[in-house]
Amino acid sequence: MGYSQQAVVHGNIADSFAHKKMYQSSVALLRAKDSVLYRFTRTTSDGNFTFSRLTAGDYILLVTTPGYADYVDRLQLTDTTQLHKGQLFMTLKARLLEDVVVRQTVAAIKIKGDTTEYTADSFHTVKDATVEDLLKKLPGIQVNSKGQITAQGETVKKVLVDGEEFFGDDPTLVTKNLRADMIDKVQVYDKKSDQAAFTGVDDGTKDKTINLKLKADKKKGYFGKLEASAGSEGYYDYQAMFNLFRNKEKLAAYGIVSSIGKTGLNWDEKSSYGQSQMDNVNYDEVMGFYSFNGDGDDIGGWDGRYNERGYPYATAAGLHYNNKWKEDKISLNANYKMLDLKVNSASDNQSKMLLRDSAYYQNSGDRSTNNVSRHRLDGSYEVKIDSSSVIKFTANGGTDHKVTENYSYTNSLDSSRVLVNEGNTHRTSVGDTRKLSANLLWMKKLAKKGRSLSVNLSGKINNTDASGFLDATTNYYKEGVFSYNQLVNQLKTQQVKNTSIDAKATYAEPLSKTSALVFNYGVVINNTQSQRNSFNTSGDGKYNQLDSTYSSNYIYDIFTHQGGATYTMSLAKLKMKVGSNVGITNFNQQDKLFNTEQTRHFINWYPSAMMRYSFSTQRSLSFQYNGHTTQPSIEALQPLRTNENPLSITIGNPDLKPEFSNQFNLYFNDYKVMSKQSLWVSLSYNVAQNSISSRSVIDSAGKTTSQSVNVNGNSYAGLYANYGFKLAKPDISIRPGINFSMQKNSNFVNGLANQTRGYNYEGGVYIGRDKEEKYDIGVNLRASYSTSRSSIQQNVQPDYWTYYIQPEATLLFPGKLELHTDGNFTLRQRTSIFTTNNNIFLWNAWIGKKLLKNKSLLLKASVNDILNQNTGFSRNIYNNNISQSTYNTIRRYGMLSVVWNFNGTTVKE
Repeated sequence: MGYSQQAVVHGNIADSFAHKKMYQSSVALLRAKDSVLYRFTRTTSDGNFTFSRLTAGDYILLVTTPGYADYVDRLQLTDTTQLHKGQLFMTLKARLLEDVVVRQTVAAIKIKGDTTEYTADSFHTVKDATVEDLLKKLPGIQVNSKGQITAQGETVKKVLVDGEEFFGDDPTLVTKNLRADMIDKVQVYDKKSDQAAFTGVDDGTKDKTINLKLKADKKKGYFGKLEASAGSEGYYDYQAMFNLFRNKEKLAAYGIVSSIGKTGLNWDEKSSYGQSQMDNVNYDEVMGFYSFNGDGDDIGGWDGRYNERGYPYATAAGLHYNNKWKEDKISLNANYKMLDLKVNSASDNQSKMLLRDSAYYQNSGDRSTNNVSRHRLDGSYEVKIDSSSVIKFTANGGTDHKVTENYSYTNSLDSSRVLVNEGNTHRTSVGDTRKLSANLLWMKKLAKKGRSLSVNLSGKINNTDASGFLDATTNYYKEGVFSYNQLVNQLKTQQVKNTSIDAKATYAEPLSKTSALVFNYGVVINNTQSQRNSFNTSGDGKYNQLDSTYSSNYIYDIFTHQGGATYTMSLAKLKMKVGSNVGITNFNQQDKLFNTEQTRHFINWYPSAMMRYSFSTQRSLSFQYNGHTTQPSIEALQPLRTNENPLSITIGNPDLKPEFSNQFNLYFNDYKVMSKQSLWVSLSYNVAQNSISSRSVIDSAGKTTSQSVNVNGNSYAGLYANYGFKLAKPDISIRPGINFSMQKNSNFVNGLANQTRGYNYEGGVYIGRDKEEKYDIGVNLRASYSTSRSSIQQNVQPDYWTYYIQPEATLLFPGKLELHTDGNFTLRQRTSIFTTNNNIFLWNAWIGKKLLKNKSLLLKASVNDILNQNTGFSRNIYNNNISQSTYNTIRRYGMLSVVWNFNGTTVKE
């Protein structure tokens, strides 16, 4: 009976090259403390060996075969250890030198499950290069001119440092300020929620994430950068970044005063502080993705960001602190950021609205002055109560004060290019948003291995108060002759209060050593109150006459309880999970202005599946499926008529149903060590039921009235592939890639069902070469072809090519001189609708000299947009509307800069 409580170790020995089984190899088990032989055996004819009835302790496993290098491994055994070492490969001594080379090369890229890991030192960058410069070198990763990162075809949402948040969810603060030579590993993976990562149950939360692992010697000391730049045309840029690291303790601060577009807050701030995204979606051919267009839904119509449109004036600052205590049992992470941003912008737009037998052409423009003052504080506190339980508290809060003013004009022509309407609009607004969220998570591993319980509680409060004035004059024409006009002079007010509570419990029960069932149950309560009023003037000039046509007071309550189960299995090479949740959702909708109420009930499904097969440590194939339900937003449901644009009236629809989306993803990764060849391929497909689209009526005066409706069949498909290799002679890195996307959208126009299909085909190649302390040069060449078809006018074919040439070079000269130049040349084909091609040739350069013994001080002179050709441009196609926009943006300027990169490693504990 005693033997049943003793350890067992077994495995199989094979040749690493021929993979043949090794017979009569010597297998020894030594005591680790004194290297005394404890057990000995030889492999059988099929290469197997077994040690049984072993006592607990630390051992060294030694395998020897004549002519082969020894295999050595350290084992820690308990009384119940049942250790299967799997197949152990022996390497011929003749191949030993080659194997050393292989082991060094393997370090460049490793694929560990769903994580791709790059060794930073395997990719050369110039001295004082930033993390952003390093990321541009990594196969499968792209960084655009705005600093936005794409990894394996997906947008990176978070950049962590040693697994910790660094200034919250602002990747650019990390990538533009940390130096590349500080980084040991770059890890790319899909970050799940804490509860999902603990239980193994996918809750739909998944962000493409990059984790930067610091080198050991860079975790102690201080470093930073001071930069002062003054330029022509009144441009300026002053930046400061300071970091103090004491092993696990990190303190950082930054400050920015800039007029060249550096704001210190990233592109995701809209989702945190801006308006709802339940509006129209546009395809942007310049950036190559579908984007939400929320213009007109809130009073100001500005999301509070700088999007390279207009001239920005920014002051920003931030603080970060994180630390761990008591053998990592307690951890704290805190961030504070502030931003004052002013943007002056102007744009001119052209669009064509397709109807069954005709079309409307619209020319418009706007001039805006927008200001935002933003403060944000977030943090997390985690305590490991004991070896089996963890509790984590996170909180996030902020304020947003916006002041906006906008002047716009528009005129519309019929298919014969005869004027049908024209208008001028002046809008102003002042608004405040206050946001607070908190989350408490408790996770417990129970006595049986694999059995666990977790409970998550969260709450959110989001309040918006805004007011503003709308002054609009619209003239209508009949056969080109003035007919009548419409005047609007109103005060607009908006109060939106949202409160939500979410509670979820998850329990995991192991079925075997390799499989488990995971059960979960949760409740979500969401309450939104939205009061939006329009007031006309009375005889005394005061705005005190409620206009009920453009006012609404609405309450929207959602109560959902859902539960389900997931089966998981984890083998050596195969991991999979499959499961589903079912939820019962109740809507309670109250129209306080017209005293109506309706209650609706829905059954929602949340199926999911995942499979990942690892052919080897460097090659894997994975499949993911998620079905999820999205509830209509208050903006889409509230039966409010908005007239911020008098020629485009929108109406909410209280009868909207939840949207159900099926999303399929297939990923393949491969890396060949000796040839340094890498391949990433991803396929995605999404098809939805009850998607929220629009039903539009365009009258003879060119006025559009739209209402949100549910449609079926909207879908998206995408293909991304990136292949990388290196030519030994003449030492050139080459990374060709392709990108394809297809979008199908449905809507209704004047009672007719319309289906629009858009396709974008893109192919390109990056070619680069570098030599340490000499040069780093590369060029990115891409071509894309965009096409779209609308079912109500098949003969309209807005097809066009776009070509991109993006060279970049850094040259190092004697005397500590450095020259950098880069270009972004974009050539756009004319279309049947837009007769201008808007080609742009952006060319930037700077020359600098490094001073001081350690080359830490840089004096440089730079010119932005040398040819003075930068013109903002976008081209969008969505449903039956095709539009093109040009806007003002930062153009040519010269600048003199002083940059000091400082660091030190003498920091007392």
